[in-house]
Amino acid sequence: MEKIILFGGASHEHEISIVSAIALKKVLSQPLRFIFIAADRRFWLIAPEQMRAEFFARHDYKKCPQLYPVRGGFEQRRWLGTTRIEGVAINLVHGADGEDGHLAGLLAFLEIPFIGPRLEASIMSFNKAYTKALAQQAGVKALESEVIVRGQQPSFDFPIILKPLRLGSSIGVGVAEDAQALEYALDVAFEFDDQVLIEPFVKGVQELNLAGCHTQEGWQLSIIEEPAKAELLDFDQKYLDFARTQSQQEAPLSEPLKEAVREAFKRIYRCGFEGALIRCDFFIIDETVYLNEVNPIPGSLSNYLFDGFETVLERLSHSLPKPRSIQVDYRYIHSIRSAKGKA
Repeated sequence: MEKIILFGGASHEHEISIVSAIALKKVLSQPLRFIFIAADRRFWLIAPEQMRAEFFARHDYKKCPQLYPVRGGFEQRRWLGTTRIEGVAINLVHGADGEDGHLAGLLAFLEIPFIGPRLEASIMSFNKAYTKALAQQAGVKALESEVIVRGQQPSFDFPIILKPLRLGSSIGVGVAEDAQALEYALDVAFEFDDQVLIEPFVKGVQELNLAGCHTQEGWQLSIIEEPAKAELLDFDQKYLDFARTQSQQEAPLSEPLKEAVREAFKRIYRCGFEGALIRCDFFIIDETVYLNEVNPIPGSLSNYLFDGFETVLERLSHSLPKPRSIQVDYRYIHSIRSAKGKA
């Protein structure tokens, strides 16, 4: 089936989604459709040759055909009729709209097949506190944490790391070594969310990334990457990550540790991520695997971590969860009418 890339959305990560879609275009050889979701949540059909960052910055997308989501696909409406666009949609909307469940709910409601996290998985991975609970349910360790609102102070000893509760790409994330740094870090984090997650900041921790999915052919797992970074992986580094298309080298790990990371990934994935290609970011502390976060829609779907990424995507597109068919026959209403002696 034809692949349809959905990107954009009303989100702090709107521009990142554009960069991610452009990067994905470069690595997929098959013909693609591109549907841009503007900040006002209108849908626009973008020609492949128009997939350039400045095209969107200039708002030239408004000259393109507008689309409307309908049952089974998208519709372009003209004076003399309509044209339908159908295929497997790839949810590449990072942050709000794409990762919080809004788009997943819409696509599922309209029975549009799509690659991406379903509604429940979106909710659990978008909220960092819920992700901690997910890890616990899956039997995967995670760092201690607390959630605070404005006016509250963290209870952890310094140094600590502060993260907006519902945001990705390291936007609004900061480290506080003392009370003076804490005040500034709180101001930044609360700019993006009204709740902030607090964790102890573990210096020198090893970070590892693993992407993958499960298909009819079994597990499709990427290499395990150790991202090159400073002490804190900041927004600029993650922004560049979304544009990556070149392959990476596997992290030098012992086989038992590699297997532990893969097992932790599988445990998380089985908690409702069927139909999605996700990336899990892990910490290694004292040879023990900790979940840092789940990226339900990784930048350019982490193509650079796979050998044969296009094959993985094709296999996943044929392994999507099937919606359950529900037959409504009004038997209950008819039985009530019969009991009352009505036809």
